[in-house]
Amino acid sequence: MNDDKEIALEGKVWMTVGGENLGGTNRVELLTAIAQSGSITAAAKQVGLSYKAAWDAIDTMNNLAGEPLVQRSTGGKGGGGTRLTARGAQLVSNFNMIEQVHHDFLDRLNRQAGSVADDFALFTRFKMRTSARNQFFGTVTRVTQGAVNDEVELEIAGGQKIVAIITRESAENLALAPGRQVFALIKSSSVIVMTAGEGARLSARNQLAGNVTRLTRGAVNSEVVIEVAGGGTVAATITNESVDTLALAEGAAATALFKASSVILGVPE
Repeated sequence: MNDDKEIALEGKVWMTVGGENLGGTNRVELLTAIAQSGSITAAAKQVGLSYKAAWDAIDTMNNLAGEPLVQRSTGGKGGGGTRLTARGAQLVSNFNMIEQVHHDFLDRLNRQAGSVADDFALFTRFKMRTSARNQFFGTVTRVTQGAVNDEVELEIAGGQKIVAIITRESAENLALAPGRQVFALIKSSSVIVMTAGEGARLSARNQLAGNVTRLTRGAVNSEVVIEVAGGGTVAATITNESVDTLALAEGAAATALFKASSVILGVPE
């Protein structure tokens, strides 16, 4: 999100009858102009409509309302004119009142527009559907280009870092650069769990240490969920034999390991 641009929420009110559009601000402005001028010609000119378009709008509103909102009189000392009926005047008054309430509502929302926009972006992320058990949202901190593949480092919640290796073509297609927001997806079957690994030298580039918060045992495999610093979690699917060998249990210290090549990156639309 660009902090230099102010976010503002806007909206309009319009009326419907049986699903048909009776009118919004433009048509109410036409009715208001008729009330003020007593002339369809003057009112049409005031709101930027042709004489015919103004009458077409009035005919539509009269028909949908089920009773006249505008009446035209001919002849007489003043040569005739156009006026609102009592129902038309009431409609204009009520619409203006509702529009003011709507305007006040938007004002209240705009006073918290930043948090609304952030939550909207979060809801959008919630709608993403993928088979990958582990889904992280972060910001690219570094892109190292190679002849064929690029190495992309991103920071997720809690300051944890994840490194991904993707093709250079993919990095260009995703327009990856420092500051770019991205999704990182890792299948649970690609995650290795290690315990008491101090001093161990491993080829896996990503190593997220934490504690087991949930252990779900199946017939052959178990799902191990490790909570890491910052409150994020990593899920791994490993064999029951591995669970027993590692003596895994809720609360036990463990590290989730996965290769940079196992990380799939995506960007929000």
